[in-house]
Amino acid sequence: MTVRRLTAAGAAALVLALGATACGSDGGSGTGSGTTNSGATAPATASAGVPKASGSITVFAAASLKETFTDLGKKFEAANPGAKVTFNFGGSSALATSINSGAPADVFAAASPATMKTVTDAGGAAGEPKTFVRNTLAIAVPKGNPKHLTGLADLAAPGVKVALCAKEVPCGAAALTALKAANVQLTPVTLEQDVKGALTKVELGEVDASLVYRTDVRADAGKIDGVDFPEAAKAVNDYPIAALAKAPNKDGAAAFVAYIQSPEAQQVLTAAGFQAP
Repeated sequence: MTVRRLTAAGAAALVLALGATACGSDGGSGTGSGTTNSGATAPATASAGVPKASGSITVFAAASLKETFTDLGKKFEAANPGAKVTFNFGGSSALATSINSGAPADVFAAASPATMKTVTDAGGAAGEPKTFVRNTLAIAVPKGNPKHLTGLADLAAPGVKVALCAKEVPCGAAALTALKAANVQLTPVTLEQDVKGALTKVELGEVDASLVYRTDVRADAGKIDGVDFPEAAKAVNDYPIAALAKAPNKDGAAAFVAYIQSPEAQQVLTAAGFQAP
């Protein structure tokens, strides 16, 4: 799924639509337009077309978003002094299961449309999810690349220990797609539940390589090296985001979703190696 980056007017329209959906839900915890979650009056929109927010906002986000979303959360709070953003980072599939099981959350940012669909199929999203970035894979190796790995075929060589994400996790599904495109079969020594787990195995020297996102390689460049491979183009992941239907802070959820699609947030994300949608 491909969407254009929202303009300020487009972001405002999106928020109005999400707010209308939220007000019609059975959650009962949202407030009308122009009020915060605590009932205090707030400006309808910020100068950049993103609504102001207050109160606690809980964001469930894919592990690969940890560095950028942590940064963006601080920027969002600075622009909204009454808001406090709390993150729960993890494997998208596990986060989706938690949301469907009733875990209190305001926003879900997934690493694949398939995991987001788990939530939307259960009626958990307030409005249509929007793709805000894309990501591709790279081979993470220890500093200096001691095994001299140059591509996916090298991962199947005798004596090479590889970590992959589990197939239910977006990074695992993408890895299987890339390996199939390269006609490479291998048996990983471990299957991790999120991309950070696979990366940590390389950091600790427990494996010779893992398939992770290029953004994770960049974020961890001080500890590991990365190897690009052409088949990564066959396994590009779209990242959708949505406010949740049962969000305790519906106005805050809509504001955060709009902010992530704003030019300021997009600049941070692309600087970290994510691709614009």
